[in-house]
Amino acid sequence: MQLLLLNGPNLNLLGQREPGLYGRQTLDAIEQQLKQRAATAGVQLDCYQSNFEGALVERIHQSMGTADGIMINAGAFTHTSIALRDALLGVAIPYVELHLSNTHARESFRHQSYLADRAVGVVCGFGPFSYELAFDGLLHHLRQVEA
Repeated sequence: MQLLLLNGPNLNLLGQREPGLYGRQTLDAIEQQLKQRAATAGVQLDCYQSNFEGALVERIHQSMGTADGIMINAGAFTHTSIALRDALLGVAIPYVELHLSNTHARESFRHQSYLADRAVGVVCGFGPFSYELAFDGLLHHLRQVEA
């Protein structure tokens, strides 16, 4: 099984950017922990981060025919990007939306997601542990579909 983890704008700054809100763990550390979890589960995990919407769209397109599931922390693009939504729907790969912070407990513009209504699930508010929850939830979903 092949999974793809996508991270959007500013997530490359994890550990430095607003550590009171997002924590001190770097994106690289989160990805390494998740890769270890994937290896234990017998799953291939590809990780990709970009600050550019078009690059994320391209990576989603490239995953068609190779990825069984996608985990996406689109960052601010969650609330603005119809292009990411269309790309995810276009490739028809099950996906989980995830966020470090609880977007519903933040500014009102963060309450709207262009991705959530078609996602397998949404995980938010658990800091770096949100990634593990998203991984476990997506893996569970995909294994149920296979059964």
